[in-house]
Amino acid sequence: MPDSPPQPNRVSAIWVIGALGLAFILGLLYREATRPEPLILEVLPPPPTATAAPTMTPPPILVHIVCAGDAGPINDTFSLPARTRVEDALLTAGCALESGDTSRVNRAALLRDGDQIYLPAADAAPAPTPLRPELLRINQANQEELEQLPGIGPTLAARILEWRETQGPFTDLAALDAVPGIGPSMLERLRDLIAFD
Repeated sequence: MPDSPPQPNRVSAIWVIGALGLAFILGLLYREATRPEPLILEVLPPPPTATAAPTMTPPPILVHIVCAGDAGPINDTFSLPARTRVEDALLTAGCALESGDTSRVNRAALLRDGDQIYLPAADAAPAPTPLRPELLRINQANQEELEQLPGIGPTLAARILEWRETQGPFTDLAALDAVPGIGPSMLERLRDLIAFD
């Protein structure tokens, strides 16, 4: 018996399925064609923070402390941290502040290398404190005077004299730093001991 021709309903169903399949494929192709480009995020590391330059620690200072009468007796030199105040130095030395005449002492003053503090007894005659060393005039000083400065020996004193003769007078600490052998730590020690006039 010969095959019977497909029924109209069956043909319609095949066409509908085919059309749906084609629509599905076209929908997929359209979606791919219209999809936006993927967004690429680049994660950047945070910018480097500036590292603080190391600060130079000033060398300790040597101070002569005298406490007279009931406040002492103390008459000695003491190695103290830079920027120590008079009152802290007196306490470090063991001076009895309540037994001395502290009205004659600037207890809040900052000390420098080579200073002297004198705490008199309550009934003692006035004495200046702290006594500051006289400033050395670097542009007039001779070899022997230069050698009195801390850290300046005969060789370095001769270099300073030679530099002054060939380059002219020093105008400030930066000019003195140009002399070979003088560095930041020495400049800090000399800062309050020399004058440039």
